[in-house]
Amino acid sequence: MTDTEPSPLFRHHSTDYIEYHSKQHAGVRKLTFNLYLNVAEGGGTKFTDLDIVVMLKKGKAVLWPSVVDEDPGAKENNTYHEAMPVLDGIKYGANSWIHLNNFLTPYIGFHSLH
Repeated sequence: MTDTEPSPLFRHHSTDYIEYHSKQHAGVRKLTFNLYLNVAEGGGTKFTDLDIVVMLKKGKAVLWPSVVDEDPGAKENNTYHEAMPVLDGIKYGANSWIHLNNFLTPYIGFHSLH
């Protein structure tokens, strides 16, 4: 599948902090899928603009858009997010990013995100 990036595993310790962000790297990511692989104290995913924190639970997954439905070239600003600090233990998970087009070959002519 050329519209889906490989799913990297992640590991966050109590000393890690992933700041408020919205990722757009190799082409336009239309969706982000985040799967929690274990339970640690703290470490949820916080969507600040929506006032939502998704807490860790083994096997729980969260899916959110990175672009606006009406204009796939526009960022969905409401889904900026951050990883909350892990208070005890280690957080393990996996991400997958689904792209608008083939992310391996840039889509020529598609306007950049604004």
